[in-house]
Amino acid sequence: MIDLHPVLLSVQVATISLVFVFLFGVAAAYIMQKKEFTGKAAVEALFVLPLVLPPVVTGFLLLLLIGKQGPVGKLLGEYFGVQIIFSPYAAILAGTVVAFPLMYQSTKAAFANVDHTLEEAARTLGSSEWRVFLTITLPLAWQGLLAGLILSFSRALGEFGATIMVAGNIPGKTQTLPLAIYFAAESNDLTLAGIYVLIISLITFSLIFWLNLWTKSKEKISLAKRL
Repeated sequence: MIDLHPVLLSVQVATISLVFVFLFGVAAAYIMQKKEFTGKAAVEALFVLPLVLPPVVTGFLLLLLIGKQGPVGKLLGEYFGVQIIFSPYAAILAGTVVAFPLMYQSTKAAFANVDHTLEEAARTLGSSEWRVFLTITLPLAWQGLLAGLILSFSRALGEFGATIMVAGNIPGKTQTLPLAIYFAAESNDLTLAGIYVLIISLITFSLIFWLNLWTKSKEKISLAKRL
């Protein structure tokens, strides 16, 4: 009988990662759009870096950070008795880091396409920045944010390189779906690997297919309103 734990763990990891990706991605995109400061280009490059670096390199850098001798890992271990490395939390961290650039880029593009005259009109009427953001900016940028969410979820779901570096492959604990596929294929269990491949492919295909249908329906509604 097929072990569904890697499937369930991957969905859990991707879902929790998505929460952090959404919060940090939206906040970072909003701040970077509104603020000008020295070193902004370098910060933006740092945000996007996990998108272009090999995942195993990202994982190695995370390992240096949260490992037992790393600054964060040592601090958590000595003062709180918490170990992130080789735990599901490490898988969540890896998924968050590698998916963040997709959310950031999608949100940044969505915010750039918002009609800023509407934001200015709301400010003129006395709305605070927070209210303008919640009632004007977010609703107008929601289509781009949704695209970023789905792409980020799919990326976190399929994360392999960084995850194996910081979470390892512990069956029943940290073995996510991509890890299960790799090690099933390595042990020549191609049937099991194929089943896992089919599962993850169906999940990601369904999400992206739905996003495409939803986007086209929105475009048709928008066109009908113009006519």
